[in-house]
Formats: sequence, structure tokens, C-alpha cells
Amino acid sequence: MPSKERSVDRATRRSRQDVATAGNDIRTARIAAGLTLSRVGSVVGLSASQVSRVERGLAPNVSVQQLGRVGAVVGLDVRVRTYPGPDPIRDAAQNALLGRLRARIHPRLRFRTEVLVSIADDQRAWDAEIGGLAGDPGWLPVEAETRIHDLQAQTRRIAIKLRDSDHRSVLVVVADTRTNRAAIRVAWPSINELFPIPSRDALAALADGRRPGGSALVFL
Repeated sequence: MPSKERSVDRATRRSRQDVATAGNDIRTARIAAGLTLSRVGSVVGLSASQVSRVERGLAPNVSVQQLGRVGAVVGLDVRVRTYPGPDPIRDAAQNALLGRLRARIHPRLRFRTEVLVSIADDQRAWDAEIGGLAGDPGWLPVEAETRIHDLQAQTRRIAIKLRDSDHRSVLVVVADTRTNRAAIRVAWPSINELFPIPSRDALAALADGRRPGGSALVFL
């Protein structure tokens, strides 16, 4: 899982950068307020040297609560937000699902996993891509869903990723369980336009080494 390991390393670097930025803002606000390191530390239960390390970004393991308390003393609100980042690491069930797909495609087709979306600085990745399709030099992106829990959110995420990439279509592979089939059956009228190629036709095309001809959702 090299791409996901790089994402974890990236998260570590960015977290340290965020702590350093917050520390610098706290230092600027403390000086503007005319407060000493000792005074701030006495209010929040830290020593002057500890507050100094926070300000200089030398306390990478400082808690959000501590940053918030120090920030409050100097007149700042320290907040934490989340943003779209790399896709989650696949679990064993998802790997097994991709394995079932790989077994159904033509042997000459290439199959690679964890492929980053082809946009600079974009952390998102396709679960897999299929290449070597007859008469087509491009790749077919694949998304694997082992459990349908919020179909609208899941399909929206896939649609946005497809829009932002240089691909024309996507293959969504869903674990063939009673719960997943029931969820998709209920929602199908609202998402069927996203997947115009029938499941059987898509799998038949891939077994022959051909592109399905459009986006498809298949159960495996």
C-alpha cells in the first residue's frame, strides 16, 4: 500500500505544519496583548518553556485542547476542521472484492491498484485501474464498495472524482450481499443514469478484453 503510506507521511508533515502555524499565531497574539510566557503558562498550567516550545512549533505532540487553552489566553479561538483528503486504506474485504474482479477480466488486461487521480497535488486515488483494453490506450478506473451505507454520498464522491479526472467512465464493483442489493434496488431510480451499461454486459466486455462502453455498476 505505498500510496497510502505516503498519504500517512503527508498527514504527519501537514499536522506538524499546522501546529507550527498555530504556535506562530499564538506568539504574535501574546506579544500584541503584552503577555509574558510565564503569565500565559500560569493560566493554562504549563511552564514558560513549554509555552515557548508551542509557539515555536517544537511541540509536535501538543494536544488540541492545550492549543485551544493557550490560544484563549491570548485572545484566539483555535479550531480544528477536516477537509477531503486521500481515500481510506482498503481492508481485507475490499482486497478480496478487487481480487474477484481481476479473476473475471481477460488475462491479457493489466490491473493495478491504488492509482492516484491524475491531478497535481490531488491525494485521491482510484481503488484500481484496468488497462490494455482492445483498441483503447487508456485506463478504466475502478471503485470497490464492500458495504453500501450512504449510496448518495458514495456515488457523489465517485462522480466528483470522475469529473476531476481525465477518464470518461468508471466501473463500480459492489460486494454481492443481500444488504447491498437491497440498498441499490431502492436507490436505483435516482442513480441509474450514472451507470448506463448493464452489469452483465460490462463483465462480458471485460472478459473479452474490451471496454464496457460506459460507466457500469456490477455485483461480485
